[in-house]
Amino acid sequence: MSVDRRDLRQLRERRDQLHERRELRAREAENRRQPEREDRRRNRLDQPQLRRRSLLTLPSPDPDAFGRFSERIARFLGTGRFLVWMTLIVLLWVGWNALAPRHLRFDEYPFIFLTLALSLQASYAAPLILLAQNRQDDRDKVNMEQDRARAERNVADTEYLTREVAALRHGLGEVATRDYLRSELQALLKELEQRNPSDRDEPPA
Repeated sequence: MSVDRRDLRQLRERRDQLHERRELRAREAENRRQPEREDRRRNRLDQPQLRRRSLLTLPSPDPDAFGRFSERIARFLGTGRFLVWMTLIVLLWVGWNALAPRHLRFDEYPFIFLTLALSLQASYAAPLILLAQNRQDDRDKVNMEQDRARAERNVADTEYLTREVAALRHGLGEVATRDYLRSELQALLKELEQRNPSDRDEPPA
């Protein structure tokens, strides 16, 4: 029993150490995320701005709102609907400026205005797609950290349960079973019969 208690004590100490390590890693992750939260708080409207005002003030949109808008645009650009609409617009543009009367045409061949519009669309689409990819990468990193922490907790719990089951099996190995007790009683009966054979031969009084 002392051995079992010692094993159980060691298992509890191991479990406490694993919990302490888990809490330490959670604190480290919280400390790593603290600067990001401070940056977000600085951009909030209900927090005072500590930056100096410059003569040229540039617009500073909400990063989350602008990021969501960029993700919507990126999702739309990666669909077949966008390709269909873009093809129809280009065909209508070229057909109108090639077949319409000359005084109604607004972009004659070689369609310089159309080239400019497509260049502007491509120049704005690339940064929006990159911004959406960066936001997706940030989400993937957070998900990976959560999965890693979850996997570590599962491994720690599995090790603890494995040790508990091993300790229980070790303890159950020393418990007397019914067959063991029956064999011991039979052995005792045989021993008693061998010691006192005359008791069986004597008639009852």
